[in-house]
Amino acid sequence: MPNALPETLTLDRIATPVGEVLLVTDADGAVRALDFADYEPRMMRLLSRHLPGFVLEAGRAPDPVRTAVTAYFDGDLAALDGVAVKTGGTTFQRTVWAALRAIPAGQTRSYGQLAAAIGSPRAVRAAGLANGQNPVALIVPCHRVIGSTGALTGYAGGLERKMWLLRHEGALA
Repeated sequence: MPNALPETLTLDRIATPVGEVLLVTDADGAVRALDFADYEPRMMRLLSRHLPGFVLEAGRAPDPVRTAVTAYFDGDLAALDGVAVKTGGTTFQRTVWAALRAIPAGQTRSYGQLAAAIGSPRAVRAAGLANGQNPVALIVPCHRVIGSTGALTGYAGGLERKMWLLRHEGALA
């Protein structure tokens, strides 16, 4: 069986109120990664894990995807709901990421609630680890997961950014 050619992805950059986002899409227009520019090394690490050997070229993401990202930051909190994502990851990780997408804007869940939502209430730590390995920030809204006490816990984009996003969505006063 011949070796498949590496997948070529497009890297777009979009200015937002909380910093430039890096938006990586495939030839079908699915989002493969989204992260903040100051966390580009993390994004590249996650992409390499999920899609070894990929090729990244600067370019423009499809207009509907760009429009959805911009609309989200302009206040249309449901704009990202219909954006197609395609990730690697284990079956467990993809299950956690699907559960994250089910958390509505303006709401939060604890890690325990996230684990319960996937039918594995004892897998709190594993759900937390999967949350932290999410390659598609914002669209797969890992920022909506908080500590059981209501405290803001780690966020790969930084706690100040997490606070801004939750305020933007109305989950924090």
